Amino acid sequence: MDTFLVFVVFFIGLLTIVKGGDFFVDAAIWIAKKTGISPMIIGATIVSIATTLPEFFVSTVASNEGHSDMAVGNAIGSTICNIAFIIGLCACIKPIKIKKKSFTVKGIIMIVYLLIFYAFASDGVVQFKEGFYLILMFALFILINVLEAKSTDAGFEETKNYSNGTKKDTIINIIKFGLGAWFIIIGAHMLVDSGVKIAQIFKVPQQIVSLTLLAVGTSLPELVTAVVAIAKGEENISIGNILGANILNLTVVLGGSTLVSDNGLLILPQTIFLDVPYSLLIMTIFILSGILKEEISRKVGILLFSIYILYLIILF
Repeated sequence: MDTFLVFVVFFIGLLTIVKGGDFFVDAAIWIAKKTGISPMIIGATIVSIATTLPEFFVSTVASNEGHSDMAVGNAIGSTICNIAFIIGLCACIKPIKIKKKSFTVKGIIMIVYLLIFYAFASDGVVQFKEGFYLILMFALFILINVLEAKSTDAGFEETKNYSNGTKKDTIINIIKFGLGAWFIIIGAHMLVDSGVKIAQIFKVPQQIVSLTLLAVGTSLPELVTAVVAIAKGEENISIGNILGANILNLTVVLGGSTLVSDNGLLILPQTIFLDVPYSLLIMTIFILSGILKEEISRKVGILLFSIYILYLIILF
């Protein structure tokens, strides 16, 4: 019965996060059209911060409780899942058009940040000061987005009739934004507690659980955001969200996990020799396809999804 309850809690946590992500996507689309700010910028900042809250809480709680392997596995696993699983799956359903200029800048930043984390982690531990540097790197990313938003050509679009939205619309979307955050936080706590217990039940390393169940679970808001945004013709919100979420995982999530750990963030050899290189491979395919072809085609989607399945096979 206890085992059954653990999975029930895990499932409820996932549903809670999914609903929170759904609220966020609606609010974010409204914000983009209300302000005229580019959907990709909205996706890379507001939406990505919202949908990455599960990873942040799961990883920082795990790190604070001495589970560095879970903290790192969740963050790096999410960068892999976000692109290979979510973008791969969405592109299989419908090719995703890319706005090259904004995509290129954010894509290059994402890869550079992964390489910087790899450099910090290569000695087996991310020190406190290195965690602080990771946080500062996210501040730099936000600054770049602010500067981009001020550019008339890249940052703003026609607001149509949304500039005259009613007060009721504003209140409703603020409520959706707040409820989305609350649901995500609650779901994250449920996931981390049940995730640890699932690892104990099946006697598998916690890092494997974090790279698979937790990574997929905490990436559900990104999946919901991507599917809903693409269905509503807002592909650039989903692309911006994935780029921003991965950058957040590499900076705020891993940086925050380092800062709450007494002895720094311990890095297992698997992270250095498998997980980070795999993440780099997937990012490179994703970014090159977006830059060179200005779309993520079905063929690239199938390739990314296949690489993700292979990764799962390697893990198990």
